[in-house]
Order: sequence, then structure tokens, then C-alpha cells
Amino acid sequence: MRIGFIVNPIAGMGGSVGLKGTDGLYEKALELGAREVAPRRAVEFLRKCMDLLSGHEILTCGGRMGEEELIEAGYRNYSVSYAPGNKTDRKDTIECARRMVDSSIIIFVGGDGTARDVMDAVDMHVPVLGIPSGVKMYSAVFTSSIDSAREILDAFLKGRASIEEREVLDIDEEKYRMNEFSTRFYGYLKVPVFGKFVQNSKAEIYSTDDEEDKQGIAEFFIDNMEEDALYLLGPGTTVKKICELLSKECTLLGFDALFRGEIVGKDLNSFSIENLLKNHRKFYIVLSPIGNQGFIIGRGNLQLTPEILRNVKKENIIILATPAKLSNLERFLIDAGDEKISRSLSGYYRVITGYGRIRMFPAEYA
Repeated sequence: MRIGFIVNPIAGMGGSVGLKGTDGLYEKALELGAREVAPRRAVEFLRKCMDLLSGHEILTCGGRMGEEELIEAGYRNYSVSYAPGNKTDRKDTIECARRMVDSSIIIFVGGDGTARDVMDAVDMHVPVLGIPSGVKMYSAVFTSSIDSAREILDAFLKGRASIEEREVLDIDEEKYRMNEFSTRFYGYLKVPVFGKFVQNSKAEIYSTDDEEDKQGIAEFFIDNMEEDALYLLGPGTTVKKICELLSKECTLLGFDALFRGEIVGKDLNSFSIENLLKNHRKFYIVLSPIGNQGFIIGRGNLQLTPEILRNVKKENIIILATPAKLSNLERFLIDAGDEKISRSLSGYYRVITGYGRIRMFPAEYA
């Protein structure tokens, strides 16, 4: 088979530094200390799949858009279909994907923006599989993790995967950074699907009791806060209901720090979070799962880097979720960017679902 392989080298860089995306902000991300994410995850994927890919024709892009990662992973047999300049952008992704349209499958490493670019290039002409590496990954074209990618690729190469039309979603990053959130449907890509290894698209889950449930969750949380503990409030309307009841202004789509009823840090990046945790022996990270996907770590909260999560225990994580959101999930998913960390945080969590209502819910490595 001919297999196309594309890396968006800047995908995911804005996550750890709190930019909520990297589109048009590559230089700023570097200034803030961001490190490349996609190339590292691409190399990890390639190494885990070397036995599957050997013997197949690999078509890639030059430089940091695939060729360098193949070399680092130990591959020698591949062809370069397109050579971008030193500074790459979406036009390079589109051109590279267009030159792979006669492949059996195109594998790309990136986020929702990369998925849109690939869709613009190949439409529904060739199956596509996304390796998650962006800040935003709300589309239903991504594997749950790198290990899941190996399972799907193995099934596809053996003819055991089904091919489904999956949604490509994205958001306006400028509005996202201003705390305005809404996903937009852009189209479909053909995606190989096997088991539960491809994530669902993000969806908002509502019920008639949703606001009442969020109110109860926030009230119960506030009534049970520990005076000497730091609380890192993660993204989402369920978590931010806490700020509303405390009459505090918070960041809807970022991390804020709450200590003794006061906001001591707003829209924190990974470096700010690390510094705060060094000064607070007792802390809790407050999270809510992404609707219809179930991720509690690894989607929309990349400020929680592997370096931070390495020092976090399950007992340090508080999950808030309405009954309606849980009704659409079988388990939570964790993709911490490090398999060992993801597995260490797996297990059952106490989830606050209303005032005085606690439910045990499983979480597993994606």
C-alpha cells in the first residue's frame, strides 16, 4: 500500500502556554516558551508502528512536515512528494495532501485546523486518520491516542477496519481566546474505524435540568472547599459556575487559580501552574469531561503538561459533570501525552453530579 504521512510541526504548541491554539501565533508561542508537540508525537507514532509500516510505500513532505520525523524514528525507505520552505503554513499542508490523493490512506499529525486543511485538499477521495496533536481536537477524525492509532492502522492494513464518514469541526480561535466558544461543522472525511479507537466529535449535551444541576454542583463544591487548598479551575461552563456563585471573574476556556475564596491567577499557562503548585502543598485540579468525547485530560486543557501531571495523583483531581453529560458516556478518557502518566491516572473517580450527589465513574488511558 501507499501511505501518506503529514506532520503539522506547529500544531499543539499554543496549548501549554495558554494560547488556546497556534493559528497565526507561532512566534508568540515560541516567545512564551512553547515547545514543539507534533514532531515528538509523530516520532512516537512512527516508532510504535514500524513493524506495521515496513514493506509499504511511504509518501511524505520534506523537512519538519514528515521527513525529519521519519529519519529520527529510524525509517529509510520513503519518498518526498513536496518540499516546503523553512516556515510552513496551511498552504503547505494542503499542497502536500493533494499530492497524496492516490494513496491508500493519509495519516496526519495535528489538530482540527490540520484536519480542515487535509479535507480541503482531498475531500472524500481517500481515507484519512488523524494522530491527535493539536490544542483543539473536536473533530471525529482523530484516534484517541497514539496506541489507539496503532490498533486502527493494524486493522486497516489487514482489511478489518470499516470506512466511515466523520465530521470535521473547528472553532474561531480569535473568539475562543476571548472566551467565546462555538464549534462549526466544515464537512466530512473518510476515516477508518475499528472498535472504540477513534474519538467522537465534541457535542454539547443539555437537559431541562442542566442549569439546576450545574448550580447544585457549584454550591456543593463551594460548601466543601478546604481553606488551605489551592484549586485550579479548568475550562468549561460547569466548572466556571463556581466563579459565578462566588462573584468572581474567571476564564471560561482556560485555567484559573482559586485560594481561600479569591482568584489568585487567571488564564494560567503551564509555567504559571507549575509555579503555583510549588508554593501550595495541598492542591486540587477541577475538571469537567468534554461532551460526547469523555476526555478529562488531553483535550482542551493542554496547559496540564506531562511535567505537571507527573506530580499529580488521582486524589488531586476533582471531576464535575451533570447527569446529562454522564448519560452519554461509558467512561472518561485520558491522553496525558505520556502513556505511563495516563495509566497512573486511570481508575475510578468520584464525580460531583449535583448537590450532595456523588457518582463513581471509570477513567482509562485512551
